[in-house]
Amino acid sequence: MSERAGLTRLTGKAEGDGGGNGECGQSDCPNVYRTEKGTLVVQGDVFKGFTPPEGEGLVEIPESVLREAFYALGR
Repeated sequence: MSERAGLTRLTGKAEGDGGGNGECGQSDCPNVYRTEKGTLVVQGDVFKGFTPPEGEGLVEIPESVLREAFYALGR
């Protein structure tokens, strides 16, 4: 599923845009998005440390990506 309607990308911007997480450059991973509802969606490597409840998932991202998302939110 590649549809991203309603999502604002907070991380993984090009280096010249004041972003860039350094993990994947301008490619598509890992990233943090804000939804129209104000919630966050995290894209990263699937974490297999334990099995979450049905309907939930776990992803693993570098700390730098979350810091970039907080910066983008002005926090």
